[in-house]
Amino acid sequence: MRKVKLKQQEKLSIKVTHQIKQGESRRIDLYFSLPKEMGINKNTLSETDYFNSAIKGRRAYFTKGLHLPLLHTRFASRMKRSPEEYKTNLNLFAYQYITALDTDTDETLSIDDSESLRDFYHAAADMTEHSLAILKKHRSHTLKDPKLQSIFDNVDNYLSWYTEQSILRMLAKKPRNAEFADARLALLKVCEEESNYRKEKAYNSEATLKDPNRIANKMRLLRRLIEYGVIFKSETQELGNITRKIVTGVATALIMCVVLVLIIKTQGALSKLTSVMILVLAVIYGVREVFKDDFKNILWRWIRKGKPKWSRILKDSTSQSEIARQRVWLDYIKTKKLPAQSKELLARRHMQNIQSAELLHYRIETKVDNHDFQAGYDTLEETILFSLRPFARYLERGTGKVYEQNDAASNKEKIQATSIERRYQINVVVALDQGYYTEQFERYKITLNRSGIIEIEKAGETKSKDKPRTDRYSKLRTLLHFKKRR
Repeated sequence: MRKVKLKQQEKLSIKVTHQIKQGESRRIDLYFSLPKEMGINKNTLSETDYFNSAIKGRRAYFTKGLHLPLLHTRFASRMKRSPEEYKTNLNLFAYQYITALDTDTDETLSIDDSESLRDFYHAAADMTEHSLAILKKHRSHTLKDPKLQSIFDNVDNYLSWYTEQSILRMLAKKPRNAEFADARLALLKVCEEESNYRKEKAYNSEATLKDPNRIANKMRLLRRLIEYGVIFKSETQELGNITRKIVTGVATALIMCVVLVLIIKTQGALSKLTSVMILVLAVIYGVREVFKDDFKNILWRWIRKGKPKWSRILKDSTSQSEIARQRVWLDYIKTKKLPAQSKELLARRHMQNIQSAELLHYRIETKVDNHDFQAGYDTLEETILFSLRPFARYLERGTGKVYEQNDAASNKEKIQATSIERRYQINVVVALDQGYYTEQFERYKITLNRSGIIEIEKAGETKSKDKPRTDRYSKLRTLLHFKKRR
């Protein structure tokens, strides 16, 4: 499934990334298979709580590679573009550079130390070389307008600092080795050159440079300035608020009808106001309070079953024009509601991994407008972040030990005890454009414990296939064609 990528983001989060072209529509479904031994269900973790606390997303303009309008002289000339347009294109370039740098840094850090540090240092040097080449081309433009120069300085300051931080972060997380001391010193020299470059340009004051908190907060502010105008503004609205009020009123009315009938029956049986009658009325009102909320929730779930829970409007932060609309579903579903392809992928698991599970279904439908995009862009990229931290709260800590005999010839009688950790496996099936002409399914195995994600492994996929259209309009056309032939 090349159009959708699922990767680990942090210790306990995953991200799903995909691109949508201007004027297109797309539907993405994620089916989380959560083992019942984890204790996660609609009673312990509601859909609304998980959506508000653990699902985040960002949407921005996307261009393949780094061939951005900014790198062309026509966008660097103040004679042809206004300062606002120059700022927008500069921020777009910086945002894509940061995104590409993060991706390359994570891929470089994912190289296992046990395999070879040579591969790591080779990848780190290659990434640094590409980064410096892009920064050199970016700095080659000369600006005469003071307004444009101040915009350029802010972006250049952050990109230089962030490049240095990315290199230092990679080196800090890998062990030192005398064999690769020269490669390490070469990368450190690049960091030193970028630091001296910022000092020569006087981007930051001496007081700011001496205080790590001040420099970090300043760079965080510059990052927000870069993202403004690039990341779309999203307005999320919970659907069904009016329906909820109506359901509350109807449920209250139905329960009151039952209560009034019982009160009338009680008055008929007990004509006088006695202690028995008071006790019976108290029981009636007590039963009403007990079942009122349960009845309302049952009625609400029945009415809203299968309907989207949230809607979202995406707007360009600069022009405030509408770019796309989205609808979002999040529900616990039963196994019989799974598509046949998803059942097939989950059935491919080993017998020891097949166990009863709760199914959490997330769906997002996106319709991108065919106009109001920034000049030079025809695609938007969406990144959806799913935090698994709410799931990890329900996981048990590792308990117990495994005992084994020492392999050493001299100490075969010695028994070695190793502490174990409790691990869980979550299966995620990603479905792209399910229900359309072509649909694709892919399964991932996520192994995690309370501390973080141990491994994410792609475990299977189904090939895309064409299927006949079965909507009501095609059925109507078939019926009319049949009558016409008669």
